[in-house]
Amino acid sequence: MVDLIGKNVVLRALEPEDLEFLYALENDTGLWEISGTQTPYSKHILKRYLENAHRDIYEVKQLRLAICDKKGTLMGLIDLFDFDPKNQRIGLGIVILKQKNRNQGVGAEAIDLVTSFAFTSLQVRQVYANVLEDNMASIHLFKKKGFSQTGIKKEWMRSDGQFKNEYLFQKFNPSCI
Repeated sequence: MVDLIGKNVVLRALEPEDLEFLYALENDTGLWEISGTQTPYSKHILKRYLENAHRDIYEVKQLRLAICDKKGTLMGLIDLFDFDPKNQRIGLGIVILKQKNRNQGVGAEAIDLVTSFAFTSLQVRQVYANVLEDNMASIHLFKKKGFSQTGIKKEWMRSDGQFKNEYLFQKFNPSCI
């Protein structure tokens, strides 16, 4: 895959050198709620994951890309998942690791790049995202990028002994409407 290059952001394939970043991100318990993680990941498991990250999206139904600045500094990850060519849809998830890199336009530009890729290269009709009801930053981001809240999954996620609603956001390919 060729890098997706924006004004300030580059999306690229994962590299073996990303192991330490991936280890920090996947083991950040503050992010486990949004990722569904329940136990820590070892470096060994993550190294094996990186060795297989090159597999084709049509085979594994997902694609994880590194979000970097123009200098190559890795800031986060953006995932396309549950790729469904028959029904022409794909899920989208994004995480920026460090607080200092959030609310700087990084996520917005990464979403623009990856949705454009999904609409043109993967020829999907829609991209969707699942966002917990109390994740106001992500709700704002997806609305800002043209996603519409189209559904609520009631009491979908259990967190700290309580159930939370999860919102479904969708964005449709303008060429398919």
